[in-house]
Amino acid sequence: MRPLLTRLLALMTLVLGLGAVGPAQAAPTAPEFRVLAFYNGTWDAAHIDFVKEANDWFPRAAAANNFSYTATTDWNLLADGGVDAYDVVLFLDDAPQSPAQRAGFERYMRNGGGWLGFHVSAFTTQASGWDWYYNRFLGSGDFRSNTWGPTTALVRTENASHPAAAGLPATWTTAVSEWYSWTNNLRSNPDIKVLASVDPAGFPLGTDPNQTWYSGDYPLVWTNTRYRMLYANFGHNAMNYSTNTRLSSTFAGPTQNRLVLDSLRWLAGAGPTPPPGPFPGDSWYTLAAGSHGLCVDVRAAGTANGTAVQQYTCNGTQAQQFRFTPTTDGYTRVGVRLAPQQTLDVTDRSTADGAPLQLWSYAGGTNQQWLPVAEASGRHHFVARHSGKCLSAAGAATAGAALVQRPCDGSPSQSFLPTAVP
Repeated sequence: MRPLLTRLLALMTLVLGLGAVGPAQAAPTAPEFRVLAFYNGTWDAAHIDFVKEANDWFPRAAAANNFSYTATTDWNLLADGGVDAYDVVLFLDDAPQSPAQRAGFERYMRNGGGWLGFHVSAFTTQASGWDWYYNRFLGSGDFRSNTWGPTTALVRTENASHPAAAGLPATWTTAVSEWYSWTNNLRSNPDIKVLASVDPAGFPLGTDPNQTWYSGDYPLVWTNTRYRMLYANFGHNAMNYSTNTRLSSTFAGPTQNRLVLDSLRWLAGAGPTPPPGPFPGDSWYTLAAGSHGLCVDVRAAGTANGTAVQQYTCNGTQAQQFRFTPTTDGYTRVGVRLAPQQTLDVTDRSTADGAPLQLWSYAGGTNQQWLPVAEASGRHHFVARHSGKCLSAAGAATAGAALVQRPCDGSPSQSFLPTAVP
């Protein structure tokens, strides 16, 4: 009996010890919607590189914006009904090829599924081979021409009332891409609604005189009102083909990124993107972590460049009071009341998990800008512009623990309650 009793006592001690480690953690918030991205990643270095970048950017965007993202090369999920578990599908660099895949995708869309296609997903020189997709669903028909080399484009927003385009300015500049045109006139199709097109002030578009657009009407983003769908012409990174080196980023444009995220929410039926705030520019706020209630704090009330930012018992001092000043596209810089020119800064512009925060004089760096994302509870999480990672407190109530950036995960340690102070 003694060995059994000893083991039972040890087990009870372990269980009680685990329960005393720290405060209970609430479960991460369930994703609002699910996204499934299809790709091949086998043709053209620029398209392959876009797929690699997309499969890095989308998971980070999903964590920061409360949706899930899964990428797959198994296009047969369209044929066997595996796609039905997802609210939105993406075509990153191709379209379905087999009759079963094509029939499955058409069924998914006719049953209310959501779709976002990029660049090559609309490329064809044989539109009649899948008339429903190329001529009726997309409305574009065959590929006609492209610009070269890859460049940004000046774009005008045409339907700002559409949920996917509601957050866009009247004109804006895309990230770098190659651009396609089509044989069909999209504007003659009553089912097609163009959301954005090349602004005439953006001509000429291209760097090769033989593959440059000098004038004309070039829709770049559109939807078919019979379906929950949206096509975006971008998705081709500039490349050094001899070294297979990326020379541009499809996700370098904050306005374009907002279009993508707002489009996903509309396609999923999730409603508009929650507003970042409100944080009136003349108000100061404390920020208490949801995991334990400790406040964001400037260590030892320092004001010098390099001063650590930590979690600490809330005490009402100016070392724990912050002001949010808008920069662009919903981002803000976060100044401390002790020295308003000093801002929350990710040390050394690091994109690494666990990189610590510090104070540093504001210089417009993307590592000094944060996107406040409202949560249903009234709390917010804060996403670093340069890395897409979230401001994170420690899980345990340890005063003096450094604040860091980590991949956004919906946990209480990344959820902060802003409280206005006089």
